[in-house]
Amino acid sequence: MEQLLTSLFLLFVLLAALAGGLWVALSLLLVGFVGMIIFTSAPVGLVLASTIWGHSNSWALAALPLFIWMGEILFRSKLSENMFAGLSPWLGRLPGGLLHVNILGCGIFAAVSGSSAATAATVGKMSIPQLRRRGYDDQMTLGTLAGSGTLGLLIPPSIILIVYGVATDQSIARLFVAGVIPGFLLVALFMGYVAIWAMMNKSKMPTNAETYTWTDRMVGLKKLAPVVILIAGVIGSIYMGLASPTDAAAVGVALALLLNWISGDLNWVSFKDGLIGATKTSCMIAFILAGAGFLTVAMGFTGIPRVLAEWIGDMQLSPFALLAALTVFFVILGCFLDGISVVVLTTSVILPMVEKVGIDILWFGIFVVIVVEMSQITPPVGFNLFVLQGLTGKDILRIAKAAVPFFLLMFIALGAIVVFPELVTYLPNNMGN
Repeated sequence: MEQLLTSLFLLFVLLAALAGGLWVALSLLLVGFVGMIIFTSAPVGLVLASTIWGHSNSWALAALPLFIWMGEILFRSKLSENMFAGLSPWLGRLPGGLLHVNILGCGIFAAVSGSSAATAATVGKMSIPQLRRRGYDDQMTLGTLAGSGTLGLLIPPSIILIVYGVATDQSIARLFVAGVIPGFLLVALFMGYVAIWAMMNKSKMPTNAETYTWTDRMVGLKKLAPVVILIAGVIGSIYMGLASPTDAAAVGVALALLLNWISGDLNWVSFKDGLIGATKTSCMIAFILAGAGFLTVAMGFTGIPRVLAEWIGDMQLSPFALLAALTVFFVILGCFLDGISVVVLTTSVILPMVEKVGIDILWFGIFVVIVVEMSQITPPVGFNLFVLQGLTGKDILRIAKAAVPFFLLMFIALGAIVVFPELVTYLPNNMGN
């Protein structure tokens, strides 16, 4: 009972701090500080200093700003335009036509940006005017962008997977590789749904479909080649054990700068803006991780995670029952916080429960990311909904309604990795050292 009251009190402090507009990182530090001062006799200052330094002085964390910088560089290039032009000749004749460009375009950009919001914004800025001009259904255009934009969280290199790996002391390389098959699964589900919808709603599809020759398709491949080489170089070097995530990120930045220079988009202004944008985002995430690290240590001193894990163990919940409860919990929490904050806020408390019932921590990372993806398109604070609202000026509830089918498809993918965990674990178990 004492631990329950302590937990409720600290939860109230956290919610009050967040509701008061305090930064997430400062809120985490505040809760840890209050918990240690009131409920323990540990030296708070010493623990605070050593924990923040320990979580900031992490070589694995070096990959984070590099991948963010790579995405910022490509965000300021002609990548999105080339993707649309390169994919259109190959996808235009499929049921659903150029709506598939939204899905595959988001999948490709996700693999070079690592960010959900950047993926939705970049592809949406390019595709919405094009699809509207060709007469595609607005609701389906918005739905495909909202759902596919979340792929930036899962398809490697994913920023949130780096955060999860650092927070849980898991191999970031193995987490990256674990996200590949679930990422392809989501792309396949989205494209399958769009094809079925198009065949059942022919009246909502444009009647004057464009025709493409094989020459157009070959030219399209040429436009796609640079980004495909970049993705293959980054992910392939990690999978084959030739490079660590940090090494691969450094190579990715160099290749991105080279591609930007070749395309003529690299100048002093774009270079400076990309570097400043990456610095701001990296500092924000690193600050949150430092706060989460201190909170984790503070919770360890109070004994709350241990008691909570014992309580869950005493309930004799099956792994499936625990996962069902955590799915609801994460979706609700994700309605009010961004994905990174959800991960760092919950790992210290959730992981002891997960380990107690024998769930693989690596597999659980992919599970969490898919659930957080679902929360990115649920109101009131679905980040992808805000991005698309800013691009289109549409009512956020209308965009959320368009995203509902894709939310359900993510739920199906979630069920698939629960029933067939090998979808997540096969590649990590067979990759190079």
